[in-house]
Amino acid sequence: MNLSPLPDYTHQLQQLMQRVGVLSFKALSRSAGVSERQLMRLRRGQIMQMQVENLVKLGQVLQVSLEELLATFSDRQISWTEKTGEASPALQQEYQRLQAQMQSQRQSLMQEFQLSSLQVLESWLIQWPTAAYAAGQNPQLPAVKLLPLLRPVEQLVQQWGVEAIAPVGTELPYDPQQHQLMELTAQPGDRVKVRYTGYRQGDRLLYRAKVSPV
Repeated sequence: MNLSPLPDYTHQLQQLMQRVGVLSFKALSRSAGVSERQLMRLRRGQIMQMQVENLVKLGQVLQVSLEELLATFSDRQISWTEKTGEASPALQQEYQRLQAQMQSQRQSLMQEFQLSSLQVLESWLIQWPTAAYAAGQNPQLPAVKLLPLLRPVEQLVQQWGVEAIAPVGTELPYDPQQHQLMELTAQPGDRVKVRYTGYRQGDRLLYRAKVSPV
């Protein structure tokens, strides 16, 4: 009895890998978090036996859509609505659920990254505006030439939604929730001057502004 040979999609997979600079199946397995056994299924044309979650991960690393994966690694052209017949709505729902879950994970990871980065930048965030204010008051200082070099960092934290509570040198009513006294005492509402700016990100207070009574 003659057995039909298993289809081999290794070349197609290698082409997609080369396009995104993935050099080996082991590297693809590690980047996507998908076992090499699952990759072997893909290479043998057994894509319909793979979990949608694994296909989504592979698609993200290879920068192709799920539909393109199905069209590339199946023995016939299958549209998203036809590929599983009556099971298609359930598969679509699972795919959408996974997409939403991965989007939520990305947002959570981005928030963690921003928070850890802001902790590293804490001393710079607090000290730099005061140094920049002092340099701006005296244009003869050599340090004033450095001010434009730090603008990209300022723009980056602004893109993360980080906002200064008030510029250095600003006089405003004392608010113990947002201000930290550096010296003497003050009552809420008393005039104080910002010596070191504080920051908030959305509704979250990162650092209170350091102030002193006027």
